[in-house]
Amino acid sequence: MTAPIALYYWPTPNGWKISIALEEMGLPYETHLVNIGAGDQYKPEFLKISPNNRMPAIVDPDGPDGKPVSVFESGAILMYLARKTGKFYGASERDRIAVEEWLTWQIGGVGPMAGQAHHFLKYAPSLEPAQVLPYAQSRYKREVARLYEVLDRRLADNRYAAGDFFSIADMALWGWCSLWEGQGQTLDDKPHLARWLDEVGARPGVQRGRALASDRRSDLQADRKAQKILFQR
Repeated sequence: MTAPIALYYWPTPNGWKISIALEEMGLPYETHLVNIGAGDQYKPEFLKISPNNRMPAIVDPDGPDGKPVSVFESGAILMYLARKTGKFYGASERDRIAVEEWLTWQIGGVGPMAGQAHHFLKYAPSLEPAQVLPYAQSRYKREVARLYEVLDRRLADNRYAAGDFFSIADMALWGWCSLWEGQGQTLDDKPHLARWLDEVGARPGVQRGRALASDRRSDLQADRKAQKILFQR
């Protein structure tokens, strides 16, 4: 029996990318919770696996040539797992190009911009003292809206982000996009994005991945200790 992959994880949009991928790919895994609100990401044993002190990360005991390998950064993990299983990366080189385009678009755009929108719209105003910064709020809210308009146009002609097939690009995007309300967005003018969110969210593997340790999500608007650790206050 193949030894399970060790998943270093916390229930956030970046963590969901990998829990969803492992569920969709049918890979056995064991979960190691990295409580980012308590500072677990700074522990020396975790830094050996993820030197950028960010989760998710994995350790695959059955890596290349049958030797263990650790992988950090969500995009790198997704591509590794897709190559390992031969799943969700498309059937042709043109498919793979599209997958990588939309995967890197998420990593470089949607994730960082949506994260900043969350911070300035939800979390900064709840700090002590409150940080209400209209320029930052407007800037990131507008940029997330622009990105979601790009995705909506893409999905007008394609069932999924990379084409007519579900891929690791969808896995990367869905968690962040599913939190559109907290980013100050509307779907009223984005029917194709709304359709895609519902379709992807109905997949059993996505639901299982999203549900992993969901009870451990804390309210960062009220958790002062976590705010200090995460926001360096």
